Amino acid sequence: MNSATVRNLLVRGMLAGLAAGVLALVVAYFLGEPNVDSAIGLEEAHTHTHTHGDAGADAGGGHDEEEVVSRSLQSTAGLATGILVYGVAFGGIAALAFCFALGRIGRFGPRATALLLSGCALLAVYVVPYLKYPVNPPAVGDPDTIGKRTTLYFLMMVLSVLLAIAATLLGKRLAPTLGTWYATVAAVAAFAVAVGLAYAFLPVINEVPDDFPATLLWRFRLSALAIQTVLWGGLGLFLGELAERLLNPKAVPSEPGGAVPAAR
Repeated sequence: MNSATVRNLLVRGMLAGLAAGVLALVVAYFLGEPNVDSAIGLEEAHTHTHTHGDAGADAGGGHDEEEVVSRSLQSTAGLATGILVYGVAFGGIAALAFCFALGRIGRFGPRATALLLSGCALLAVYVVPYLKYPVNPPAVGDPDTIGKRTTLYFLMMVLSVLLAIAATLLGKRLAPTLGTWYATVAAVAAFAVAVGLAYAFLPVINEVPDDFPATLLWRFRLSALAIQTVLWGGLGLFLGELAERLLNPKAVPSEPGGAVPAAR
């Protein structure tokens, strides 16, 4: 694949990421933000009760902290910026991975290759770390442990990506001996065992308060998973379609009378 094709695919990957980001933004706004608002309301109610229920509080100690960024701005422009930048960035990365993987992971066309890559990326980059360290809404988590929790999450994500790459290489190495089907089964099994060991050895973090509504926690985590699924699924579909149109253009239809238009 020459440099011009790679460059064109990179641009298309970023456009695909932008389009997928728009879809994910719709899901985040209508499915995720109501749960965030509910969690923030619980947090504010808890803080209000704690502050005004403290008999020993100073007379001037009950004022609210000044809000640096308004909630309305966070849930609109801030949300859109974050998701769209995320989509464009990972769209570019996915396009480069697509350039490397096309023709190397089986007899798949551009559409199937892009969709397969996006599915594997969703699993390795998000689902595997998510199952060990799921996201939490506001009012959940100790502020003093945020650095530790962030480090453990990214460690799990890096391990997951590395293990996915190792499993892919293992499958390709075993394929000539075991055949494609059994080599794939062996690679998936090895990946699952390695991830299970990582889950077992990495520390467990559970900072959900006993009085936090379980239904709200479930809805928040489910919406977070839905956002990522729409983002990566849309990225795979859009990138596959754009790559197919670039790499396998349709034949130019002939003009009436059988004449083929001259190339310009």
